[in-house]
Order: sequence, then structure tokens, then C-alpha cells
Amino acid sequence: MGDVQARVEAALERFLPSGKIAPQRLHDAMRYAVLGGGKRIRPLLVFAAGEAAAGESVRADPARLEVAGCAVECIHVYSLVHDDLPCMDNDVLRRGKPTCHVEFDEATALLVGDGLQALAFQLLAEHRLADDPAVQLEMLKILAAAVGSRGMAGGQAIDLASVGQALTLPELEHMHIHKTGALIRASVALGARCANALAPEQLAHLDHYANCVGLAFQVVDDVLDQESSTATLGKTAGKDAANNKPTYVSLLGLARAKALAEELRKEAQAALAETGGGARRLAELADFIVLRKF
Repeated sequence: MGDVQARVEAALERFLPSGKIAPQRLHDAMRYAVLGGGKRIRPLLVFAAGEAAAGESVRADPARLEVAGCAVECIHVYSLVHDDLPCMDNDVLRRGKPTCHVEFDEATALLVGDGLQALAFQLLAEHRLADDPAVQLEMLKILAAAVGSRGMAGGQAIDLASVGQALTLPELEHMHIHKTGALIRASVALGARCANALAPEQLAHLDHYANCVGLAFQVVDDVLDQESSTATLGKTAGKDAANNKPTYVSLLGLARAKALAEELRKEAQAALAETGGGARRLAELADFIVLRKF
């Protein structure tokens, strides 16, 4: 993990516009939001999926995986910057430091998200990521669908509309399959397509794995929001409960939520077993996502 995180950090440093280039304030804010923080879970999934798709005897091209990993991380950070805005979650702390709109201003934070989203697609379009141009075009489509109204943005809209509502478990899962899970699924899908072509059934097993870990990530987030401190999380703890948002903990209770995360981890591991090997890193990431404490 440390090696991949360092590689992705260095690549993001290169790909992000320099603060010396106009408009300097916007570029400074983009770099502030992206660099020097976060677990880089989505780039880690990109690299692990690339390794799984390449097979045990072939090494996936790390340069391709860097680009795809940086693209999904730019999308992820854009979503965090926008989620923290006063018109959304109105938060003041992210990754252990003031949120982007607090450090700069609301208008700049809005433009940071816009700029990062555009940069993500620029990276996917201007670098050779697949041997077949049709596969690379498919990768652009996968990311666009994951972040649009039927993906991450749609999930956030459902989240905002659900404040104070008593959702059923299927309704809560539907929201988080889009809000959190869509980009995680895209990360695995992009990583796999940076390497050798997999059979459709193998890609389907990887997608099922990603769907499980995407939901598990959110379940664990809800548990940590209840159990951990602001200092540990690097963001405001207990914010969802304070804002009367439906969570897995509010719906199921702590014990059942933890059990659900473990069930999803086992289901993810079972899906990997169907891919035919080479998915050790994906299996380890499923463990990390469920067992993490921050």
C-alpha cells in the first residue's frame, strides 16, 4: 500500500497544474485539496485490479495504472470538496485540515471540484491506457456513468433528499451503491481494463467484488462515524447523526452493521475466488476496508 500511495502521490503532484500557473489561487486550492492526505483507496483498487487482470506471470503497466488511479482520485476529491460545501454537508474539517471552502472560499471550492472533474477525463483521454482504442473509450464511459446522475451525483441527491427519512435497508443500499459504490466499482473496472483483456464472466466477478466492498466501505464509515473521534477520522465525527441522516448504524444498530460489513467482506472474497487467481491484493484491500479503524 505504501509503495502505491507514494507512486500515486508523486503522479498527482505531476498531473495537477502548478500553483505558479494562472489562475494561481484556483491551482493552489486544487493542490491543497488533493495532495498530502487520504488513504488513496480508489487508486489502490485500480492497481490491485490491474494486477489481478494481468495474471500471475505478467506485470501490469504501472504507468497506465498511475493515470487511471489519479483520475479516480481526482473525481473522489472533487466529490469531497463539493460535499463539504455549506449547501451540502457544511463541514469544516477534511483529512485532518480545514475544508477547501474554509481555507479558500466557497466559490473557489466550487471551481476546484469542477477543475478536478475535468482533469480526470483529460488524463483518461490523453494517455494510452489500453491497447485497443475501443477499450479506452469504454473506460471514459465507465467513469462518466459512475460520477453522473445515475452514479455518484445521483447518490448524493438521494442522500440530501433522505435527511430525516426512515429508509429501509434496500433503500439505503440503493443510495450508497450510487453515492459511494459507483466510483469504487469504476476504480476496479478501470484498473482491470488497463491490463490484459478479461473474459466477460471474469469482469462480472470483479464487478461483484467491487459492489460488495463499495457497500462495505460505507457500512464501516457509518460505524466509525459512531465509534471514532474527530482526531482519528480527520473529519467531524458524529456529523450524520447530528444532521439526522439515515445510516447503517441508525437503521441496524452497531452490532448488526458490523456483522453486515463482515458478510460483505466474505461475499467479496467469494467473488474473487471465481476470477481464477491473481487477486491477492484485491482480497487484502477487502480486509483493510472492513477492518480499518480510520
